[in-house]
Amino acid sequence: MEPWTAERRGVVTLPSGRLVRGRGLRNGPIGDDDAPDFGLYLTLRLHQEDWQSQWVAWPDFRLPREPLDAMTALRNAYDRSLTERVEIACDGGTGRTGTALAILARYDGLPADEAVAWVRTAYRRRAVETPWQRKFVREAQLAL
Repeated sequence: MEPWTAERRGVVTLPSGRLVRGRGLRNGPIGDDDAPDFGLYLTLRLHQEDWQSQWVAWPDFRLPREPLDAMTALRNAYDRSLTERVEIACDGGTGRTGTALAILARYDGLPADEAVAWVRTAYRRRAVETPWQRKFVREAQLAL
């Protein structure tokens, strides 16, 4: 599969140059040519796709039900993004997805106090919607 391109809708270039796509699941299904190699889905109810994926129980406007599991899943997605087409998605593609992308930027070396502003510039201006999501980004303990 061809790598993502920065021009593709929803694709974010992390500070190091890695590419990851953010997406809202309610925008409907994607075509085979747009499928990722791996997807991380942040929804309240189990979400699976035809490609390799992982699901994290994460209610809308809230934090993950199991924060340590979420951080492990985010690290896995970050590691895969070096060589694979990775997407992060929630229902709307803004709050939970933005929070996850901000944490990926932290894994990529961005300081915690800059991650929310960065994702709002690089991805969506309303990304990371709630105060507790912002706190989660800022205080997340990164497993290196």
